[in-house]
Amino acid sequence: MPTRHLLGKGTRLKRHANLLLLTIILSVFPSILPASEWLLVKAFPNLSFSRPVSLVQIPAPGGLLFVAEQGGKIFSFENQRDVASKTLVLDLSGRALTAGNEQGLLGLALESDTESGYLLYVNYTAANPTRTVVSRFKVDAQTGIADENSEKILLEVEQPFSNHNGGMLAFGPDGFLYIGLGDGGSGGDPLQHGQNPHTLLGSILRIDPTENGYQIPEGNPFSQTPNLGRAEIWAYGLRNPWRFSFDKLTGTLWAADVGQNNFEEIDIILPGKNYGWNTCEGFHNYPGGGMCTANTEAPVFEYDHSQGRAITGGYVYRGESLTELVGHYVYADFVSRRVWALNPADATNQLLTTADQPIASFGEDRSGNLYLLGFSGDILSLQATP
Repeated sequence: MPTRHLLGKGTRLKRHANLLLLTIILSVFPSILPASEWLLVKAFPNLSFSRPVSLVQIPAPGGLLFVAEQGGKIFSFENQRDVASKTLVLDLSGRALTAGNEQGLLGLALESDTESGYLLYVNYTAANPTRTVVSRFKVDAQTGIADENSEKILLEVEQPFSNHNGGMLAFGPDGFLYIGLGDGGSGGDPLQHGQNPHTLLGSILRIDPTENGYQIPEGNPFSQTPNLGRAEIWAYGLRNPWRFSFDKLTGTLWAADVGQNNFEEIDIILPGKNYGWNTCEGFHNYPGGGMCTANTEAPVFEYDHSQGRAITGGYVYRGESLTELVGHYVYADFVSRRVWALNPADATNQLLTTADQPIASFGEDRSGNLYLLGFSGDILSLQATP
C-alpha cells in the first residue's frame, strides 16, 4: 500500500531506486519494509463467538479472558490456546437493543472488587427511548457469574439515530473510566453534536464510578467551567470513536475515529481538545461542515477510502513475542479487512496482512498479547513468518 507519514516529510523509497540506494536507506530505516510475513491464526481454535466486539482480561495474574458479543452475551474462558469451553457470565440479550447494525452490547471493562469478586462494566443500547446505557454488575468471586439483578446504571445518553453509538469502555492508568460516544448518528452530524461540548455525544468521557453513580474526576477540562462544556467530557469533536486504547508503557490514549465520506483517522486524545468533526474529516475540511481551524486538533494519521472505509482501532503492541511490532500501533479496517502497524518512531505505516473476515475489535491481555476479534466469530492473533 502507499506509505503515509505521521510527522514531517519522512523518507520515501523511490520506485526505481537502485539497489545501492535501497540498501543504504534500509540500513538507516530498517522498519520501512517488514522482515517477516504476517499471518492471522486462531488464538483459541476450539472456541467461536457470535459477533464478538470486546475482549478483556480479569485484572489479576493468570486471570480469565472475557468476550462480549454484540447480541448481549458475555463469556469467560481460560487464557490457554487449547481451551475447549467457555462460561456464560452475563446475558443482556433481553436488555440490549440490536435492531440496528451498530447497536447492541458494544463495550466491556472489568475492575477488581476485593470483597465480592469483580465489577463488570458494560456499554449497551436500550430501547424506549433509544439510548446508550453504561452500567455495572457484580461478578461473584467463587462462581465467576454476574448477578443479573445487581445492575447499577451509571449513565444514560439518548441516541437520536441507530448508528454512531461509539461504545468503547476502558479504565485508564489513572483508575478512571473512559467512555466513547459517537455523534448520535445519521450522516454528516445533522444535529451538530460534534462541535457542541454541551452534549455528551461526539466525545470521550472520563468519570469516577461510585457506589451510587459517578463523580467528576479532578482535572476534567470543563469540571470548573460548566458554561464551556459538560464536566464529564475529556475530549470532543469526534464522529464515532468506536475503539480506543491506552499504551501500557506510556499511558497515551489512542483513538480511531470512523470517517464519513473520504477519510479514516487516528488520534492521540488529549484533555480538552477539539478533534474537529464535523468541520474536519481527517486533515481536510468537511464539505458543508465548516473549516478546520487552529482550534481543532489534527489527527496523527489518516487513510483514504481507497484503503478502507471503517477503521477499527487497536493497541500499541507491548508484548514479547512479536518483537518487530513493539511500539507500533496495530489497527485494522472493518470493510477492507486490512491490518496495519503504524510506527510513530519513524513515521511509517506497514500493511501486515488482510483478514478473511471483518475485524470488529481488538483485545489485549495482561502480558501485552494482542487479539483481533473477527466478526465471523474467531479470536485471532498475529504470527510472524520469516
